[in-house]
Amino acid sequence: MASRIEDYALLSDLHTAALVGRDGSIDWLCFPRFDSPSVFTALLGTSDHGRWLIAPTHAEAAVERRAYMGRTFILETVWETPDGSARVTDFMPVKDRRASVVRRIEGLQGSVEFSERISVRPGYGKVLPWVRRMDAADGTEAIVAVAGPDALVLRGDELPVAVEHEHAGIFTVQAGQRVQQELSWYPSHRPVPAAIDIDFSLEQTADYWEDWAARYNQDGKYAAIVERSLLVLRALTHEDTGGIVAAPTTSLPEDFGGARNWDYRFCWLRDAALTLEAMLTHGFDDEAMKWRDWLLRAVAGDPEDLQIMYGLSGERDLAEGELSHLPGYEGALPVRIGNGAVGQYQADVVGEVLVALEKLRLAGGNEDHFSWPLQQAMLGFVEKHLTAKDHGIWEMRGDLLHFTHSRVMMWAAFDCGARAVRNHGLEGPVERWEKLRDQLKEEIMEHGFNKELNTFTQTYGGTTTDASLLVLPQVGFVPYSSPEMLGTVDALENELVDRHGLILRYQTASGLDGLEPGEYPFLACSFWLVEQYAHSGRHADAVALMDTLVGLANEVGLLSEEYDMEQGRMAGNFPQAFSHLALVRAADALHGTESLSLSTEAIDTNTMPIVILQG
Repeated sequence: MASRIEDYALLSDLHTAALVGRDGSIDWLCFPRFDSPSVFTALLGTSDHGRWLIAPTHAEAAVERRAYMGRTFILETVWETPDGSARVTDFMPVKDRRASVVRRIEGLQGSVEFSERISVRPGYGKVLPWVRRMDAADGTEAIVAVAGPDALVLRGDELPVAVEHEHAGIFTVQAGQRVQQELSWYPSHRPVPAAIDIDFSLEQTADYWEDWAARYNQDGKYAAIVERSLLVLRALTHEDTGGIVAAPTTSLPEDFGGARNWDYRFCWLRDAALTLEAMLTHGFDDEAMKWRDWLLRAVAGDPEDLQIMYGLSGERDLAEGELSHLPGYEGALPVRIGNGAVGQYQADVVGEVLVALEKLRLAGGNEDHFSWPLQQAMLGFVEKHLTAKDHGIWEMRGDLLHFTHSRVMMWAAFDCGARAVRNHGLEGPVERWEKLRDQLKEEIMEHGFNKELNTFTQTYGGTTTDASLLVLPQVGFVPYSSPEMLGTVDALENELVDRHGLILRYQTASGLDGLEPGEYPFLACSFWLVEQYAHSGRHADAVALMDTLVGLANEVGLLSEEYDMEQGRMAGNFPQAFSHLALVRAADALHGTESLSLSTEAIDTNTMPIVILQG
């Protein structure tokens, strides 16, 4: 059985990712890309579906400490046993362009006996490979597994031996002793790759992450978790293409035992746009431009072919299927690959993209012969579909509707287009865009705002709310402190905020999404609520909610999509880019409004807490 979601740590080489449990088992790994079929799939099944376990054999062994080495994704786990202690260091090399995982075990005190069990299962745990032991060309002993196009080689010290359909072994490390191994993927038609210099690779990998993070220099109460969130966004970004996956996993359930299980190993335009904003805000200009270029390449072509998501290189065919051989995480079925939402019309997406590109212009980013004409074409797409209903931001699989958030983002698209002409000197039919923008605002206020209830509504003519309404002031549709927005927040608190202060996306019992009801509070939306509180004079409420949310991150600073406060556990795909994006926004909002709050609140210096800054 897989570990709880929050018990996993992320490893990344900027091409793919692995999840390592507190129990020492790598239960999820796709090679060579984030969206490739997994070779370790115990996360969605059992050990028979592939995993790599290295852990002490002693029944009283316990993890004394687990943390990333500085500002990296090099994971260090210190085990304590009655006989001694040892450190396991796990990482994926990032500089020598090889798809591999390295595991180093070092004795610290006394002696510690370790058990190792590894079963490689390509094809999402379905394929039993042909495995042989061999002497590699460089003279090292190796275990090679081959299945179709995939081959993996395990080499290093104390290699395990074949036991039925896995490899297993036991070894002991004394204080000062070291055992290390590397598992590498390579195309099966090529020769076995040479062994790496693990010491050099570790140093290179540490230097890369530290150098990248060194550009972040913000201080404040949430500096450390913001830094880790920015690192997560980088770790989920493909180094070559610039595409960012929503999460490195598929089918981790939004409702334990339920059917809300989706494949998030793709690039949503919305996530890419928001990532561009986050990177711009924190000085990562080169990364922002690379994400812009990915966006423009992905959407290039006939605007009528615009999709809400793409593959890492801009692939369009992401057909959804089911893996019937897997039992699912804690029995949550079906296990899906691909994502059927790729064919949905979500009217908000162009607005998300154009808002991000407007912020890039404000930051000094120059338009070229490709980027501005493409944005004009996207505005033409919005105009052509001006009256069309859509599936909404939450990818409803029910009836098409006019979602208020979607209509507002269409307003934002025309607003950005008009400002590009008026403020930045670009060419375009500005009068027509301004007319459409103004017509949309009038329409939204008539049909998407319930005057009797004094709240914006989820859909035109509706009476219920949706957490996506918190985005309205973020794009300038109404001020954060406007009567309409404050009334909406009151309604959201009554309908969707739970007793812990976290907010649901919407009421799933309504049946709008075409699925059985049931999910947990959505962390990104809860961070949006922090932002709303911070900008509307509720600083204490913002800080209290932010502290609650930050406290939900696991010991290495990672967040999932949702959180079940009653059971105290994470839910949904993990780690979730959207959650970390919203955390960065919320922290920025608090940082930007803190001085205003301090100037308007009475401060008793005798009771002020002492805050120790980290990072």
